[in-house]
Amino acid sequence: MIISAIIPAFNAAPYLERAIHSVLVQTRPADEIIIVDDGSTDNTHEIAAQFGKKIKLIRQANAGVSAARNTGIRAAKGDWIAFLDADDEWLPDRLRLQCELLEQHKDLSWVTGNFLYCYCSQGHAAYPALGNEKRSKVIELLGSTQTFNSFFQAYALQASGHIDAVLVRKDKLLEAGLFAEGQKIIEDEDMWLKLGYMGLQLGFIPEPIAVYHIQVPDSAMQTIPDSNDVETVIVRHLDLAKKAGYPQGYDYCLRTILGYWLYRLLMANETRSARRLLRKFGFLLGFYCTATSYIGSFCPALWQWNEKRKQSSRES
Repeated sequence: MIISAIIPAFNAAPYLERAIHSVLVQTRPADEIIIVDDGSTDNTHEIAAQFGKKIKLIRQANAGVSAARNTGIRAAKGDWIAFLDADDEWLPDRLRLQCELLEQHKDLSWVTGNFLYCYCSQGHAAYPALGNEKRSKVIELLGSTQTFNSFFQAYALQASGHIDAVLVRKDKLLEAGLFAEGQKIIEDEDMWLKLGYMGLQLGFIPEPIAVYHIQVPDSAMQTIPDSNDVETVIVRHLDLAKKAGYPQGYDYCLRTILGYWLYRLLMANETRSARRLLRKFGFLLGFYCTATSYIGSFCPALWQWNEKRKQSSRES
């Protein structure tokens, strides 16, 4: 197998060297490293260029992260694609562990794994996405196979990984239609859902294999969502799920995605936008969740206080 690592980069100068270095020190090296500079206005391309022939640098006008990933996929020589965002990093055994799993299961078309959340503003404190209890549950379920029957099964167990942990066949990405260009939210989950509708099994590495830095300034995690973007995604995936015969677990995925973005809207006091989504897609959430969120949208301060109280209770 030939693995192409693809790193889309936009104004990533403070982080890009760390990301590239994490690929270069892999115990199973990537066969190709492609950096797609998506119209950066800082010195991103200069930092990438200093690695010389170790990487392939592609520069394009700014078109968004999905377009940058697609450019990298089309240019890749590998039959397998490994993704990494420019502000994140891989752990050294990422590719080795995944390749060993693929050697055992040659019918697999993609594999993901556990990863670390890094809270950069808190002294770079890092916590696994799957802690001990959840990880043990997943390991017990998977047994020696280390494969989920579907993406939807993995998602329900919070074991669908992160884009930094995904290794997937290039031909499957092309068959799925590549990443949705112009889509401003969940462009990665959008792709995984499309692969899920194809009925592909998903391999999983229980050990953390990547680091996701979640407090990077100006990242998508820091922006207020547009409810029109949320609506577009939900409508499209309801249609795709219907065409795929409503695979088991698809509704849980869409419910979770909708619930997350409703939470973001209500925390940002975007109450009218939240109510519009609730009126249109409340059937996905169920009566209680829809009703409490709708009522909360008329008193967002109280709703936010209650959400923070619940969060504090979970953490204690």
